[in-house]
Amino acid sequence: MGPKAIDRILKKYDYEHSSIIGVLQDLQDEENYLPEKDLEHISERLSMPLARIYRIATFYNTFSLTPRGKQLINVCLGTACHVRGAARVLDRLKMYLGIDVGEMTKDRLFSLQTVNCVGACALGPIVVIGNEYHGQITPGKVESTIKKYRKKPRKSATKSPRHKKLKIEN
Repeated sequence: MGPKAIDRILKKYDYEHSSIIGVLQDLQDEENYLPEKDLEHISERLSMPLARIYRIATFYNTFSLTPRGKQLINVCLGTACHVRGAARVLDRLKMYLGIDVGEMTKDRLFSLQTVNCVGACALGPIVVIGNEYHGQITPGKVESTIKKYRKKPRKSATKSPRHKKLKIEN
């Protein structure tokens, strides 16, 4: 993202230090991660120490300092999902995508993460792709679920959903 585009984001937040999380969210919505050169520009424009920006960016797990795929896949490993087979679902995803947790597919379409809870315990195991929740997913449903996303137009993988979409896999 160029300096002018970053300046537009900063202007949206009136160059306020207190809006740094919103600035970082908007940057990540555009880039799918927080590029170092962009963080340096934000630091300069806000006269905010770069170390402070990095502390914020690394504190919240929603932010990524490394490139991520267009679609972020989060597998819930909370207790309810775990006892219903989330680890097997995760293993199947890793095998099918050919990546490990924290990695991105070669086509840059998917990144894989785990989370401790997504708050939909009754529907576990849960896999969240972008902002769509896939409940009661099994290892046998992984392939067909992922194939749907290979055909979809890109939506921001990191944007915080205002309305979560929940799908129960049959």
